[in-house]
Amino acid sequence: MMTKNAKAYIALIFICIVWGTTYLAIRVGVESYPAAFLFAGVRQTIAGLILMAIALIVSKQKDVSAKNIVHQMMVGFLMLTVGNGGVTWGEKYIPSGIAALLCSMMPLFAVLFNLIGSKKEKFNSLIGVGMVLGVCGVGLIFRHNLADMTKPENLGGICAILLATSSWALGSIINKKKAATVNPFFNSGMQLLFGGVFMLALSPAIDDYTGMQIWNTNGLLAMGYLVVFGSVLAYASYMYALSALPVGIATIYAYINPLIAVLAGWMFLHEELNIYTGLAFATIVVSVYLVNMGYRKQHKQAAISAALNTAEAFPENSSSN
Repeated sequence: MMTKNAKAYIALIFICIVWGTTYLAIRVGVESYPAAFLFAGVRQTIAGLILMAIALIVSKQKDVSAKNIVHQMMVGFLMLTVGNGGVTWGEKYIPSGIAALLCSMMPLFAVLFNLIGSKKEKFNSLIGVGMVLGVCGVGLIFRHNLADMTKPENLGGICAILLATSSWALGSIINKKKAATVNPFFNSGMQLLFGGVFMLALSPAIDDYTGMQIWNTNGLLAMGYLVVFGSVLAYASYMYALSALPVGIATIYAYINPLIAVLAGWMFLHEELNIYTGLAFATIVVSVYLVNMGYRKQHKQAAISAALNTAEAFPENSSSN
C-alpha cells in the first residue's frame, strides 16, 4: 500500500513536469488573447467547475459552510487572482524565461512567510544553502536573460510577477495551516472557481480588448492545455502535495520548472543545450537534496525536543526500576 508521503512526492513530480511547460503555454495564450486577466479568468473558472464536478462524483461530501467558503475565496484570490493572474499579465511584457526565473523565488517567499508566521518552523543552514543554490541553478539556465531584467519596458511585468509569486507563497501557507479535511479536491475546485471569477470581475478595469480574436487556434489549444493539465490536474496535485509535505519541499517545483521548460524547448523546438544547462541541473538537484535534508533535520530536532519535554514533565516514567 502506497503511503500518503509517497503519493505526495509523485504528485510533486507531476507538478514539476506540467507546470514547467505552462510558461510557454501562457505566453502563446497571451499572444493570441492579449486580455490576460480575461484569458486566465476563463481558464480558472472552467477548471474550477470541472474539478468541483469530478470531486462530487467521486465523493458526495462537501463543506459549504460560510467559514470554509470564505477561506477558499481568500486562498483563491491570493494564489489564482493575484498569483496566476499576475504571472499571466506579466508575460505580456517579459519573456517566459524571465517569468520562470522570477517565479523560482517562490520557495524563498514561502519559507520567509512561514518563519514569520509560525513558531514551529525553524530555519537552518541546510535549508538556506539549498534555496540559494536553487536560485543560482535557475540563474545559470537563464543567464542570457538576466540583462533583460534591467530594461525599463520590462519593469511592469517584473513587478507583477514578483507580487504574484509572493502572493502565491502566502496563499499556499494559509491553505496548509487551515486546510479543510472534507473533500479537499472540491475545495481546490472552489479556489480555482473563485480565483477565476475575481479575475473576470477585474478584467474590464485591467485588460485591453483591442484586437481580440476569439477563434484563434493557437490560443484555444493553449487554453485547453492550461485548463486540463495546468489547472485541473496540476493544481489538485499541488494541493495534495501541500497537505502532506512541508511548504519548503512542496514548493521546490519552482526550481525545477525552468529546467523542464528548457528541456521541452530542446525536445520540441530543437533549442540549444550546453554545459550551463548541465551545471544548472546538477545545482538544482543538490539544492533540492539540501532543502529536503534540512527539513528532515528540523523535524528530527523537533522530535527530540518533544521527547525531552515529555521526560521532564513526567520524570517518574523515565526513571529506572
